[in-house]
Amino acid sequence: MRDYHVNIFYSEEDGGYIADIPDLEACSAFGITAAEALREVEIAKAAWLEAARVARKPIPAPRYRPIIYQISPAWVGV
Repeated sequence: MRDYHVNIFYSEEDGGYIADIPDLEACSAFGITAAEALREVEIAKAAWLEAARVARKPIPAPRYRPIIYQISPAWVGV
């Protein structure tokens, strides 16, 4: 199974990095470094998935992929 995509970006306003998982509504975390934000969002992901299981709510399949990863067949072999 593919895992969920994680976005990480620096927030001037917050003075650190924000990591989020677009496929999991409101699943995000903060860290002073990008690595810390990634560690924290992995913890948030585990908690999000466990809460959904306990509540018997649907767990979305990993679908989000940034446009940069979508390769056109015209580019294959270039």
